[in-house]
Amino acid sequence: MKIALAQQNYHIGNFEENVKKIISGIGWAKKQQADLVVFSELCVCGYPPRDFLEFNDFINQCYASVNAIKEHADTIGVLIGSPARNPKGEGKDLFNAAFLLHEKEIKAEIHKTLLPNYDVFDEYRYFEPADEWKIVEFKGKKLAVTICEDIWNMDDNPLYRITPMEKLMPFQPDVMINISASPYNYAQDVVRNSIVKAHTVKYKLPMLYCNTVGSQTEIVFDGGSLVYDVNGNKIKEMKYFEEDYGTFELEELARKDQSFQHAVNEKYYYSASEVGVGEDTIKYLTNEKNIDEIYHALILGIRDYFSKMGFKKAILGASGGIDSAVVQALAVEALGKENVLAVLMPSQYSTSHSVDDAEELSKSLQNAYNVVPIKNIYESFLTELKPVFKELPFGLAEENIQARTRGNLLMAIANKFGYILLNTSNKSELATGYGTLYGDMAGGLGVLGDLYKVQVYALAKYINQRNRPAGRQVIPLNIITKPPSAELRPNQKDSDSLPDYDTLDRVLYEYIELRKGPKEIIDKGFDSALVTRILKLVNTNEYKRNQFCPIIRVSCKAFGIGRRVPIVGKYLS
Repeated sequence: MKIALAQQNYHIGNFEENVKKIISGIGWAKKQQADLVVFSELCVCGYPPRDFLEFNDFINQCYASVNAIKEHADTIGVLIGSPARNPKGEGKDLFNAAFLLHEKEIKAEIHKTLLPNYDVFDEYRYFEPADEWKIVEFKGKKLAVTICEDIWNMDDNPLYRITPMEKLMPFQPDVMINISASPYNYAQDVVRNSIVKAHTVKYKLPMLYCNTVGSQTEIVFDGGSLVYDVNGNKIKEMKYFEEDYGTFELEELARKDQSFQHAVNEKYYYSASEVGVGEDTIKYLTNEKNIDEIYHALILGIRDYFSKMGFKKAILGASGGIDSAVVQALAVEALGKENVLAVLMPSQYSTSHSVDDAEELSKSLQNAYNVVPIKNIYESFLTELKPVFKELPFGLAEENIQARTRGNLLMAIANKFGYILLNTSNKSELATGYGTLYGDMAGGLGVLGDLYKVQVYALAKYINQRNRPAGRQVIPLNIITKPPSAELRPNQKDSDSLPDYDTLDRVLYEYIELRKGPKEIIDKGFDSALVTRILKLVNTNEYKRNQFCPIIRVSCKAFGIGRRVPIVGKYLS
């Protein structure tokens, strides 16, 4: 039996385009003389559909799409993902389902058992878990079909009480097939490979794993679909961050190598917290592999956000600093230089080299830029506020007026000419509240909001290295080497308000990604007072992050929908 995998990029709720894409994939598989073509989880409607699932019309369109696809499943089997109605009165109204189509009929319907309800996932909000398990018989083969999370309950401390493959093994399947919508983070490919390999070793069956690709607002799906043979060997790892297709002969995947033996106690599954996290967190966060993946994830995140929303042009504030420089370079790569506008808004506190650096960057990238000084606007604010502010000394309020003036100017230009504002705040700043609401925290999409400052520097160096063969120094060296500053008062430096970024980012990573408490972090050698201060900054600034724009997720714990903490909580604040 020849099985094809179709790793595709879908658009949530865009049934016409999704169906067209799936039918095109079926046509490709037919030309390859495949017996079965496999698509990804909820491919019919796109993942995650969230509260669209509460609309009966949305579910009706899912079924209409399945019926349209079914007409093309004549001589070939087609495995697709779609919501399915629960005919029973008990439980949720829907299942997260896989449909096997063949001979223009629905031959089987499989329901997802394990419904993730953590981080960015909230499937148990909508779906009922499977309560029966069966093999799918197709062309003389027994298929053990599972859906995404169904294969992830393999750990010393399992999250669920049921493991679907344990329910399916008594039926003696010939192959495992998993349709998935597994989001990207910079450790996920290692974890994903380990879980698929672990299944082939444990159950002594080959596995074909089809993942989706593409970005859905803040969540990036990286593809990387996998095929492992019965011996636990990786046969194919499909492309990352782009669509891809492949065909595989089941008989070859099922051919056992009698000389290949696994140690009984050898470990094959690694959790995200186990992967690459050594004593030196900074090296883990900024290693070349991670930064390369992050670069492509952010490009895909920007590109899909604009294309799927029907946007074309991006605007950003160019300060001459590292964050805006990296966002500008990414935007030009994702959208094209003709679709990116940088706006330089110097004040009396801006250094001349910052303006020069920002201009040099735009000339290097060949994107349009404007210079709109804010000195006069800022001073008019102070003049009008003088009766209220009286003779109080210069402070945070005056600094924030500058940031909000810039935010106003950017939004005015965006509104006038149809641009979408890209936010340039990084994760270190968002974590500690080092930003101004309605000022530098304004925007439609947070490009760097899941990258610590040390990662931003690594990404800047990567962008330059990536362009070095073409003889280009994209980001001026001075932007990378100068001390970071908001330039809202004379001689201001980030270090005036925040700890050194190497130390800050280590503590933030321990607390945010690894969820370590203060004592655990202090026990790793960090200063007690410093840890207390940093964690207090994180928890007292939740109200700011709660008003922030969507952030492209690249870590295992990003701010936004995947991290839900109370705004008014007292813990560590």
